[in-house]
Amino acid sequence: MNRLNWLRFGSGMLPVIVFLGLWEIAARSGGFPGNVFFPPFTLVIREFWHLTVSGVLPENFATSLVRVLAGFSAGSAAGLIMGILMGYRQCINKALHPIFSLLYPIPALGWLPVLMLWVGIGEMLPIIIIFICSFFPVLYNTVTGIRTVDPNLINVARTLGASEGKILFTVALPLALPNIFTGLRLEAGMAWRVIIAAEMVAIPTGIGALLMKAESLIRLDIVIVCLMVLAVMCLSFERFFIFAERKLTGRWR
Repeated sequence: MNRLNWLRFGSGMLPVIVFLGLWEIAARSGGFPGNVFFPPFTLVIREFWHLTVSGVLPENFATSLVRVLAGFSAGSAAGLIMGILMGYRQCINKALHPIFSLLYPIPALGWLPVLMLWVGIGEMLPIIIIFICSFFPVLYNTVTGIRTVDPNLINVARTLGASEGKILFTVALPLALPNIFTGLRLEAGMAWRVIIAAEMVAIPTGIGALLMKAESLIRLDIVIVCLMVLAVMCLSFERFFIFAERKLTGRWR
């Protein structure tokens, strides 16, 4: 079994290794002026090491990570609570759905100019942007998950004497978990994309700010390092929620 897992891992890594090899060969083939606009992969890795040892990359990464975790946790929690209320109570859904339907199409970064005037350029600005980015998808996926639960299951639970609270937490919510995790998984990666964009535009610290400084200095190797960090974090967050979903719903889904 272990040998099979290693074979699967190797077959999955083979395209990545081939891609990196072609990247290195193309960059060193002499078809580009120096290493400025198309640095070899080995040069990018060397710069990654220098940025890590000097503390520049860990400091900016930690700043972005804290912002993402704070905004994503608060936005997901608020979206989950509001989604439960709207999904389980029709009267609340009718009252709030028109408001959220008007606000949802506005991109999270569309709020940036308004928030810059309201809260200023500080730590709260990117956190609120991430909050908005995370709130609506989790809200709508939670509402959809609860409202698509088979009504017959709820009626059976009521017939057996279960309270509304018990029906919610033992019937509706467990069956809505796949939808809820879909929203969490999608927005985990989107939160990183939004924070990078916000830091590029308005925040002087973080991975996005480091990326913009590298662009102004024409340091494409540092730009690629920042993009690699972004890609790894998006993939890691997505994999975490896939793992959590399988652990919670794998036995009965």
